[in-house]
Amino acid sequence: MEQGTVTSLLEENGTIKGVQYKTKAGQELKAYAPLTIVCDGCFSNLRRSLCNPKVDVPSCFVGLVLENCQLPFANHGHVILADPSPILFYPISSTEVRCLVDVPGQKLPSIANGEMANHLKTRVAPQLPPQLYDAFISAIDQGKIRTMPNRSMPADPYPTPGALLMGDAFNMRHPLTGGGMTVALSDIVVLRDLLKPLSNLNDAVSLSKYLESFYTLRKPVASTINTLAGALYKVFCASPDQARKEMREACFDYLSLGDVYSTGPVALLSGLNPRPLSLVVHFFAVAIYGVGRLLLPFPSLKRMWIGARLISGASSIIFPIIKAEGVRQMFFPVTVPAYYRAPPAK
Repeated sequence: MEQGTVTSLLEENGTIKGVQYKTKAGQELKAYAPLTIVCDGCFSNLRRSLCNPKVDVPSCFVGLVLENCQLPFANHGHVILADPSPILFYPISSTEVRCLVDVPGQKLPSIANGEMANHLKTRVAPQLPPQLYDAFISAIDQGKIRTMPNRSMPADPYPTPGALLMGDAFNMRHPLTGGGMTVALSDIVVLRDLLKPLSNLNDAVSLSKYLESFYTLRKPVASTINTLAGALYKVFCASPDQARKEMREACFDYLSLGDVYSTGPVALLSGLNPRPLSLVVHFFAVAIYGVGRLLLPFPSLKRMWIGARLISGASSIIFPIIKAEGVRQMFFPVTVPAYYRAPPAK
């Protein structure tokens, strides 16, 4: 194993032959390999030649670490449905809780001139559970505020002989559901199973053709988690629109029903049920549940209109995400020719 900062991929006649990297001492070196796996994260400098990166930044996270406080439900992650967007809390040690405040858009209040601290104290803190309030204010006063952009990017690879993209360099979703590592580790298992029967990786062109099946085989897990992350974020954001408010409340109440209404979505979130169709069923079950609450016991024209807008709004949330993921690969992967690629002959 060599440690260094990769500065570029080495390309020859359209095939990636290896990498150029810089050591800690500042030495420029080259490393060659039959297969280069590129996984340089969300700020990837190397993905441009390997995929079509359509990066969207819907929001930013403002991070704090709260000390010596008790979460309402010990050892559980918490999502606070705040205005204008969700706030996450989860334990990271026996005495520390990480807090991530979602701030929509790309423009954040300034930390340097105190705008951020003021925003957190006046807009965010009053919406928190009482048992977290003092620890939250204390964390702000300590000044250890960190920020990061929340990025979303559908997987749109250019199959390139000699190289393969993985992780956030390849595919990102909103981190609200914490699905990034689940997708990355699932991708690793898919790739491992594809590479296992091979004894020789030196024929880059036929290997690249064979590994095209990776992009289809990864879809059930990846697209389920990606779609759910994008859809949940949009549903959980506050909106002045009455139909969106109803959808948000319906989602919360649907999960509160327990049994399959809770375990089903959680199995989708965690990658335990990699079936995109189950996701669509649950998503529209939430919408129909919301419409049912509006129309019972006595429907009115106004409530019927809100219900129609709720179904329309739900469709406008989920269908663009599904389109970006690829309808055919998501729901009918066996119809994609690459699904059946055989390993290259030895």
